[in-house]
Amino acid sequence: MDPRVREHAEVLVDWSARVERGDDVVLSVAEGSHDLAVAVAEALGERGANLVATYDSDEVLRAYLTNYDGEFEADPAHERGLIENADVYLRLGGGRNTSAMADVPGETRQAYSRAREGLREARMATDWVSTVHPTRSLAQQAGMATEEYREFAYSAILRDWQALAEEMAEMKEVLDKGSEVRLEKEGTDLTTSIEGRTAVNSAASVVYDSHNLPSGEVFTAPYDTEGEVFFDVPMTINGKRLQDVSLTFEGGEVVDYSAGANEEELTTILETDEGARYLGELGIGMNRGIDRFTDNVLFDEKMGDTVHLAVGRAYDACLPEGAEGNQSAVHNDMITDVSEDSVLEVDGEVIQRDGTFRWEEGFEG
Repeated sequence: MDPRVREHAEVLVDWSARVERGDDVVLSVAEGSHDLAVAVAEALGERGANLVATYDSDEVLRAYLTNYDGEFEADPAHERGLIENADVYLRLGGGRNTSAMADVPGETRQAYSRAREGLREARMATDWVSTVHPTRSLAQQAGMATEEYREFAYSAILRDWQALAEEMAEMKEVLDKGSEVRLEKEGTDLTTSIEGRTAVNSAASVVYDSHNLPSGEVFTAPYDTEGEVFFDVPMTINGKRLQDVSLTFEGGEVVDYSAGANEEELTTILETDEGARYLGELGIGMNRGIDRFTDNVLFDEKMGDTVHLAVGRAYDACLPEGAEGNQSAVHNDMITDVSEDSVLEVDGEVIQRDGTFRWEEGFEG
């Protein structure tokens, strides 16, 4: 086994999930992630955790969804019971075919997603972390050789996370104190309110309310969004590759939209429910270990020189205690490249210009 696989497992278990002796852990294993699952199981055994492993396959799910007849049962009790009794939920992504779900009708996926909202809430009540094993299918999706992709993935995953957390704390402080964010670039002039929200320093650990490995972003829950935004980074969602997406907001809601490819998938997302037309997240990528786009949101949204917005559900960690943010059965991120001819402002002060933050060398105010 590549020694980096065991290092990945140790970072996941110790830094990210903070697993302790006696914790009940559900380990969801995607196709192609066997080696990482073995390494994680070893680490969990050494730490005295209780393990249940499940198999997560898009091909299996496709077979189920395309043959199911009738309405989906809401939050099946047998699955909910497993998740509600877990302390930690770990998802190991991978897969054999990144487009395995491409021919599942949009209305079927919508109905299935809506029927599982309670399960998602139960998962998010655990110390959950999602990561990915660098499989051949992901390398192919990224347009990279397998070994090249592994080098890329581990450079993003095996980082000094404490040092990055300290760097990102400055961005969190700016957003926590701010009231309004404005983003300007070609095709984009967007303002959104963040007053009263709490930004998350997403340093790949549940201690920071961060649940992705790799991570490396600071995000918050915006509202009252106005203007237009253009997403120039392609992104595969539900097996469909969206390109050149434009969204227009009035009163916080998407009132017009277009896509250069697979616009019907964008329509499916936005029509899932009422909350799907409102923003749930504004995220600023700060992981300089990610140096190229790979058509995988887990990496691409964390890349330095990017800003991403998600339509759909807002994360509770960003909201005042007792407040209810945007609710939806979806949370879909879309990314815009801010490395050139762009300005990010908070309350009229330039925080990032052409991808360089004001505290970085080379910043021009």
